Amino acid sequence: MLKIITYNSAVAIEQNSLQNIHRAIALGNFDGVHLGHQEVIKPILKDNMAKNLVPALVTFIPHPQEFFSGQTKKLLTPIKEKAQILDKWGIQELILLPFDRELANLTPLEFVKEVLLEKIKANFVSVGEDFCFGYKRQGKAKDLQSLANQYQIEVNITPEQHFLVNQQNIRISSSYIRQSLSEGKVELAKDMLGRNYQIQGKVVEGQKLGRELGFPTANLKIPPEKYLPKQGVYGVKVDIPQQKTYDLSAVMNVGKRPTVGGENIIVEVHLLNWQGDLYGQDLVIKLVNFIRPEKKFTSLDELKNQITLDCQLCL
Repeated sequence: MLKIITYNSAVAIEQNSLQNIHRAIALGNFDGVHLGHQEVIKPILKDNMAKNLVPALVTFIPHPQEFFSGQTKKLLTPIKEKAQILDKWGIQELILLPFDRELANLTPLEFVKEVLLEKIKANFVSVGEDFCFGYKRQGKAKDLQSLANQYQIEVNITPEQHFLVNQQNIRISSSYIRQSLSEGKVELAKDMLGRNYQIQGKVVEGQKLGRELGFPTANLKIPPEKYLPKQGVYGVKVDIPQQKTYDLSAVMNVGKRPTVGGENIIVEVHLLNWQGDLYGQDLVIKLVNFIRPEKKFTSLDELKNQITLDCQLCL
């Protein structure tokens, strides 16, 4: 079972030191845990169990871009979702380093000695070739390798991962996945993630408008930091883990529902050929395809007719 560890106090660091655990770590932001990230993670799972090293992923909270810009950064994989993915792969720890002024001001050498060696007790570190660290991102992956070598810490540098899009060689990145989702290109996002993009949330009380139209919907409370795709209607598959029910066909709407004067963005899903009470349950929504943009209809009857067509596309 994966443990989440936050190094936010001297007590946490001291407790870790007493445990005398040595680790093989993958180091970076890993937002999305996409195919490129997965190549960085693979080396810590290969041979390190035989060396009695605990495989751990080390990342930063908040995201460094959020710290420097002062603006909230929406995440492809919030911490809970990231932990679920890593747990399935056999990662034993998700270590969260608070990204603050003190950490940002560390020189590359101080970062290696004080963070990797003394706090985390890393014997093996895997990073992507674009990894930067230390004050003003002065340290590069090759610098990490040479500095860590002074402390007998082995460093693996993973090359960038690319794939072909319209005969162009594109680097797999979290930013390109965000761009794809913002354009409704969920299949392209899937190609980079290695899985369907997911939205997880708890079913909460809604206005029950869908039920009045004959299409009852589950309204989801989404983590505020979760990155949402382009507003519109999607074909999706739904998991209901508490009921051990998986891959139900459904239609999802992300948007403000302009036909009924909505103002806030909501996520709601209509399950096809399924009945039951979902209030309070957690759903996992897996995006399959983008059907159409959100639209303001002239009447509820027109909206109902369009929803019927949307559902037919998802059967």
